Amino acid sequence: MPTVEVLKKLLPEIIGQIPFPKSMRWGNLPLAFARPVTSLCALYGKKVIPFEFNTIKSSRFVWGHFFLSGKKLSLAHADDYARALEKAFVTADIEKRRASISKQVMAAAAKMGGKPVEDEGLLDTVANLVESPFAVTGSFDPVFLEVPEPVLVTAMAQHQKYFALKDDKGALLPGFVAINNTKVKDPGFSAKGHERVLRARLADAKFFFDADKNAGFEKWLERLSGIMFEARLGTVAQKSARVEKLAGWISGQAVPGDEALKKTTMQAARLCKADLASQVVYEFTTLQGVMGRIYAGIFGQSPAVANAIEEHYRPVRAGGLLPQTPAGALLALADKFDTLCGCFAVGLVPTGASDPYALRRQTIGILQILLDKNLAISVEATVDEALKNVYAHLDSSGKVLKLPARDETRAKILAFVRDRAKNLLVESGCARDTTAAAIAVSIDDVPLLWKRAKAIEKLKTLPDFEPLAVAFKRVVNILRQAAEKGMEISKDGPKESLFEKDCEKELLKAVGRVRAKTEQLMEKGAVEAALLEVASLRVPVDRFFEDVMIMAEDAQVRNNRLALLNAIAGLFAGIADFSEIA
Repeated sequence: MPTVEVLKKLLPEIIGQIPFPKSMRWGNLPLAFARPVTSLCALYGKKVIPFEFNTIKSSRFVWGHFFLSGKKLSLAHADDYARALEKAFVTADIEKRRASISKQVMAAAAKMGGKPVEDEGLLDTVANLVESPFAVTGSFDPVFLEVPEPVLVTAMAQHQKYFALKDDKGALLPGFVAINNTKVKDPGFSAKGHERVLRARLADAKFFFDADKNAGFEKWLERLSGIMFEARLGTVAQKSARVEKLAGWISGQAVPGDEALKKTTMQAARLCKADLASQVVYEFTTLQGVMGRIYAGIFGQSPAVANAIEEHYRPVRAGGLLPQTPAGALLALADKFDTLCGCFAVGLVPTGASDPYALRRQTIGILQILLDKNLAISVEATVDEALKNVYAHLDSSGKVLKLPARDETRAKILAFVRDRAKNLLVESGCARDTTAAAIAVSIDDVPLLWKRAKAIEKLKTLPDFEPLAVAFKRVVNILRQAAEKGMEISKDGPKESLFEKDCEKELLKAVGRVRAKTEQLMEKGAVEAALLEVASLRVPVDRFFEDVMIMAEDAQVRNNRLALLNAIAGLFAGIADFSEIA
């Protein structure tokens, strides 16, 4: 089928399936879209791709800038698109447009004696809002600098799409840079318009902040009972109570005996959601946690509690900053485990197209925090504790709920965590077979999981790794086949009295020596050295396979040899499943 015919069918579908947070209908047109569609330019080389979308027919015509050009342009060839629009004051290339905005903002900020507050998201947003960017500067009353910096920056960036400015010392300046979509004759007049609109926003922000200072945590904690987290999982107040309880338990697991840290973590847990009831966070939702930290300082909480309140939301996006303080890390884990387990318990499992509670990001955050802080907290035990709290809430709610069994929920959660760990290990540079070999053993201790994966990856670089892997695979396969045939393998280990050849005795001695050494190394966390120690068994294992018949006719001899293989398998079973190595 000719390309034009294929595109003729595909393009209307593709355009109609573009996702938008909000869409609109215009007049009596049948389809909703982000904005009214007034023209469609669709070319394949010199040919028009004929199709219709929302009653608009495609053509070779495209419009220039509405104010600066206002012309309808006819394109002879698809390659002319960007060049023709550039002449009509439209920068079609978004990267070029973005670079122009960045350059203009930097130059305008310098004239104001400062530099813009770094905000890549705002830069992306503005680049998608304008066709031809023109920077203009403005200022606001310094009295508004009494309001916390995050509030001012957020008001400028999110509500008005303005770039806030800082001086060389990092202090916020009473000025901003706005980006117009057209060149104006009088920049001063344009600036006054921006200033007038911003003043109203900042006045609101100051009013909300002043009102919050007269309220306080206790009033907000009372209001949390009226804010719903999820219909079945209860209010934010109920979630906070679960998080506080789980935070105390996690603290005891992570740092046994540190009562001061436990007290700090639980106090932060009690207050961590309170700012959701404040007026500033109601108006600027992205400041949740940030305002909690600021208000904690104002209302006399310790810096450790204040920082933990802000940090418990981290990471707020992929690759985002992790909690920096011990209490912040522990509280973040408690909050994320509660959300993860609660959502799975009521059936809110992420799908390919939906993850409203950001459970993928939350789970990745759990793994990253455990790894970053080197916390050997049992993932399985924490899931069990979180589920206990969640099911206690569900049982006491008085609602008749059809819920999956706890064991089923637990299995799904651990499988979900396992998949996220697998993806993170691969992204960190581990091969897929290495990752599978490490994860097949356990994901319970996340820092140890990473050590095991990295150790396997390094072992694979050794020249004799391949025959070593083959030998260990053979051990595993023989034991699996024996189990499938119902053969009994002694758990007490092999008996020397049943050995028929010297290679059996030599292998048993080597296994004993290696076991003692690896146990010492694993206790110290020296996984790589332990794995290398296990690898030293290759020669006696090879000799064993060459000199003896495992499946001997004598049942006692056969089972004794299987017990010897079982002892070998036990050495590397806690490090890697070599059957997964490609």
